[in-house]
Amino acid sequence: MLIPATRYLDCESMLAWLKDVLLLEEHAVYRSEDGKISHVEMRVGDGFMMFGPPNDGPFDACMADPAEIGGRETTTIYAVIRDVAERYAHAVDRGARIILPLQDQFYGGSSFTVADPEGHFWTFGDFDPRTGHA
Repeated sequence: MLIPATRYLDCESMLAWLKDVLLLEEHAVYRSEDGKISHVEMRVGDGFMMFGPPNDGPFDACMADPAEIGGRETTTIYAVIRDVAERYAHAVDRGARIILPLQDQFYGGSSFTVADPEGHFWTFGDFDPRTGHA
């Protein structure tokens, strides 16, 4: 199983945004003794994603936030979902920054891509590479 993970500078805001705009479901939130988020697990489609804050550990030395590299991203999270058109309409209605609008893909299904407030890209599609069809 592949579970994407990222880091966010403002974990509280991103937790709220991911739930409200992208309709991810909160699975677990771990907090430090002072109440700050240290790790979050969220459901998306049939999968999960995780995030947490930068923590000056050895892994952080290998990562860059989009704002640090001119707003570019080096990868995207691809979530297989059944309700791609409805999720797109919801994201648009909530004011998400659309990178690629909802469109049919040559390999099957349809997808769209948004950027979250910290610049990470999220692609939602109904094509499932495990089965080879939407």
